[in-house]
Amino acid sequence: MKNRFLLWALPILMAAVSCQQQRPEGQAPASTTTANPAAPGFNAQGSDPAAIALADEVMAAMGGRKAWDETRYLHWNFFGRRSLLWDKYTGDVRITFLPDSNAIVLNINSPAKGAALMGGQLVSSTDSLQALLQQGKSIWINDAYWLAMPFKLKDSGVTLKHLGADTTQAGAPAQKLQLTFEKVGDTPQNKYEVWVSDTSKRVVQWAYFPTAEDPAPAFITPWSGYEQQGSIFLSGGRGERSLTEIKVLEEVPQAAFQLP
Repeated sequence: MKNRFLLWALPILMAAVSCQQQRPEGQAPASTTTANPAAPGFNAQGSDPAAIALADEVMAAMGGRKAWDETRYLHWNFFGRRSLLWDKYTGDVRITFLPDSNAIVLNINSPAKGAALMGGQLVSSTDSLQALLQQGKSIWINDAYWLAMPFKLKDSGVTLKHLGADTTQAGAPAQKLQLTFEKVGDTPQNKYEVWVSDTSKRVVQWAYFPTAEDPAPAFITPWSGYEQQGSIFLSGGRGERSLTEIKVLEEVPQAAFQLP
């Protein structure tokens, strides 16, 4: 596996997240009678019924759709390079670069608005700030997908295919899913293959293909180290590196999404 792909490949985070509607402060999403409804634009017609059913099993094994929808604040450290704080209700994101504490704050629903702190100074140049805010959104797209992909199997633009039974590189029995995309995220040409454990029904491995036509993946990594955070389960183990400091937070001061 090549580290440059592990660190910099920009996976797709679907429009169901990146274009989510803002909610009033502290208000959870309304509950639904459907266990795991697909996001608008999910390609249900082009997806296999077996793949859709498996995606629903994954959501249940991760804590369930209601628990995911009601999870508001997520914090994690992306491979020691930066830490992120995300308010899923409002779309506010803070990215802190390590170890120098440069930072970008933005709203993924309004990415042209935000602020950046570089070298201890607020960035005042409009062009420089807009470039940094765009960079910040791309970072969030990438880093959040590395954390939350199992919750996003039925997002907008996704087509799911069931590739049958397989074993992981560790020899564990699993069912394999294929994800392809249309008109979403930064890199809709990507493809993923995802191994779902026969026993836990959680994602235990994934493979990344830069384009859907590639005969072999650019990398394959495990998804390991699941722990319960709040009401959901999240994994940080990605083979040679790990996501760390994974937390579901109940409350976060608004100042966390502001820069001095």
